[in-house]
Amino acid sequence: MIVVTGGAGFIGSCVVAGLNRRGFKDIIVVDRWDEHGLMQHNLAGKAYQAFYDKCDFLQLILSDGIKEKVTAIVHMGACSSTTGQDRAYYRRNNYEYSCHIARWALRKEARLIYASSAATYGNGENGYSDDPRGIPSCKPLNYYGESKQMFDEWVISNKLYERFAGLKFFNVFGPNEYHKGDMKSVIVKAYDTVVAQGLMKLFKSCRPEYADGGQMRDFIYVKDAVDIVFYLLDHPGVNGIFNAGTGHARTWNDVAAALFAAVEKPVNIEYIPMPELLRDKYQYFTEADMTRLRKTGYVKPFTSLEDAVKDYAGYLKIHSYI
Repeated sequence: MIVVTGGAGFIGSCVVAGLNRRGFKDIIVVDRWDEHGLMQHNLAGKAYQAFYDKCDFLQLILSDGIKEKVTAIVHMGACSSTTGQDRAYYRRNNYEYSCHIARWALRKEARLIYASSAATYGNGENGYSDDPRGIPSCKPLNYYGESKQMFDEWVISNKLYERFAGLKFFNVFGPNEYHKGDMKSVIVKAYDTVVAQGLMKLFKSCRPEYADGGQMRDFIYVKDAVDIVFYLLDHPGVNGIFNAGTGHARTWNDVAAALFAAVEKPVNIEYIPMPELLRDKYQYFTEADMTRLRKTGYVKPFTSLEDAVKDYAGYLKIHSYI
């Protein structure tokens, strides 16, 4: 039995699909009930044994209600919004829930792979190394990053980084993110307008050292992110907290150029003011240091930004809502 939390969400549903391709159907999917039905599309055609609402599942594990042998838990579930203002909710939903999952994994003697985030690095003043000795010095800029930082620190303080594997995901994009609202990638947000009007909007820069659209992120295609998850599933001796990016920062202008090229349109970018809410919490540069993961034996190359955007655009062309 393999448990995938956030299994109806973005990365989680792609993990479920990958498990199915490997012949696994003995899967418990954990997520929130989606009253709008958008997330149900992520599970369409996928095989799994049971679906539990995240609150019901928490009660089950606290009462030892899952009697089956659980070999692995892929914990992708969290509120990933970087703009939410309910600090207590992030603590309860992201941090405390993860602690319960971790304790249950220990009781079940199950492999735990969990999602952390590059949001923990804040403005990057201490770099982007995933060396556990430096993780406590990270200073997130928002409550989402703070909740992920808290769990990373909990894992380290309890010496569980020698038992679990955490992934600090950088800017992941690709199929199955349509339900994420404002947290969708700019690619899926802009796709229809780029195709119909030949126009893409990007935020202006509020810092003189970055040109408009010159803000830089480490963009990783969801297929590559899932490959890292499966590498860790296949290598249970590889433990610790690792970055999950490509190791190469690219500009938002690069993303726009890749999307225009993918749909065979000339580049036409309109720069718009950054919302006031984001200005003090915006990451202008992220770039994963992938040294530690590479040293464990992960050698697969990452998809280039241009190839990933082209592949995703092909998907969006035939999937109007997913």
